[in-house]
Amino acid sequence: MIENWEKFLRPYEQAVAELKVKFRALRDDYIQKGAETPIEFVTGRVKSVGAIQEKLVRRHVDEERLEQDMQDLAGIRIMTQFTNDIYTVVDLIRARNDMVVLEERDYVTNSKPSGYRSYHIVVEYPLETVTGERKILAEIQIRTMQMNVWATIEHAINYKYEGEYPDDMEDKLREVAELTFQVDALFQEMHQEISESQHALRNHTKRDTLGDENFNLSE
Repeated sequence: MIENWEKFLRPYEQAVAELKVKFRALRDDYIQKGAETPIEFVTGRVKSVGAIQEKLVRRHVDEERLEQDMQDLAGIRIMTQFTNDIYTVVDLIRARNDMVVLEERDYVTNSKPSGYRSYHIVVEYPLETVTGERKILAEIQIRTMQMNVWATIEHAINYKYEGEYPDDMEDKLREVAELTFQVDALFQEMHQEISESQHALRNHTKRDTLGDENFNLSE
C-alpha cells in the first residue's frame, strides 16, 4: 500500500522535468542551426493520484507492480507540424544514448478503433538521485497538432460521458478522426511541394552563380 503518494511520484516529476528540457533543447538546436525542426512543442505530466487509482482498478493492476505495469506514470507529449515529422522524432529517440526504448506502438499508421492516432514509445530513463541511479519508465507520445486537438476533445467528451457516450457520438468522433488524418495528409503534401520547389530554386541559383564565375574566369 502506497501511503505517501507525493514521495512516490517525486522521481517521476523529476524525470518529466528533465525530459521536457532535453526535447525542448533539441528543438532549439535545430532552430539555432537554421534547420527545419520536426518538434513544434513539448509538454509533460505526471499521472494524477486519482487517475492512477482508477486505472489500477480498471486494468486490474497490482499496486506492488505499479511501477512495472503502469508505463505512463511519467508522460511526455511531442507535437509536430507534419506526419512525417513524427517518424523523424521516433528515429531521434531511438538514436539517443540517455534513454532506452523498450516498446513502440504505432497508432498513426494503425489507428485505434475510436480513430485515435499517435505514436507511443515507452522508454527507460536513468534518473540520477542522491541515492544513486534509478531507472524510470516514461511514455512518450508523438503526434501532429491536428491529432492532438482530436485527442484532447475526445478525452473531454469521454470524461463527460464517463466512457459511455452514445453510438452516434462515437461515429462522429471516428468521422472527425478520419477528416483530421486527411487534413494532415494535405498539409504533408503541401509541405513536400514547397520543399521540392525551394530545393529546385536553390539548385537553379547555384548553377547561375557557377555560370557567372566561369564567365568571369574566361574573360
